[in-house]
Amino acid sequence: MKINELKIYCSNLSKQTKFYTQIIGLELVKKTDIDAIFQIGNSRLRFVEDENFLPYHYAINIPCNQENEALKWLKKRVDILKNGNIEIQDFDFWNAKAIYFYDTDKNIVELIARKNLKNESDKVFNENSLLEISEIGIPVNDIKSTYGHLAEVVEMKIFDGGFDRFCAIGDENGLFICINKQLKDWFPTSDKAYSSEFTIDFIEKGKDYKLEFKNGKLKAVADTV
Repeated sequence: MKINELKIYCSNLSKQTKFYTQIIGLELVKKTDIDAIFQIGNSRLRFVEDENFLPYHYAINIPCNQENEALKWLKKRVDILKNGNIEIQDFDFWNAKAIYFYDTDKNIVELIARKNLKNESDKVFNENSLLEISEIGIPVNDIKSTYGHLAEVVEMKIFDGGFDRFCAIGDENGLFICINKQLKDWFPTSDKAYSSEFTIDFIEKGKDYKLEFKNGKLKAVADTV
């Protein structure tokens, strides 16, 4: 799955805009009174202001050999979310390394170096090293039915997990991270996982799709091409 655009909500658009442009250094593609769009490599991140927003977890792919450089770069800008004293998380079962931090709304943002993608870089790590949005968290009460709703729209394989506590759907370029929010919280902070609404535009097997997650359910909101 290649994520073209992820639309999520925020409590204060001005604060998020300042954070993502001045702290993280993202390009501001467009801003209005109600929303702002940022470029993250091959993906766009859109924030829409909504006082009823609830926090998210999403991830960004970085070059597979630059987790240490990413950590140094991030530590000049934000506090790192640790697991105990560990700053870089080793997901050996995915052959990946990950670093976590909060934005201004306490969304958990993850930078992940996936070794299997073989997308090494010898360039100095900076905001241009953020390659694409690669995950969006979907906390639900029933993972199996969520997978069923997704399968009605697009055929995607389970990357890891099952229908009990955790299920990653898609591939290493783009994953839906489904968790049973009654059994599991977000790693590494143990923050409560909310069924926060979002809209996602993506490409799977050469076709364009647009899905909305609302009221705990996934559904298509536009015709596929």
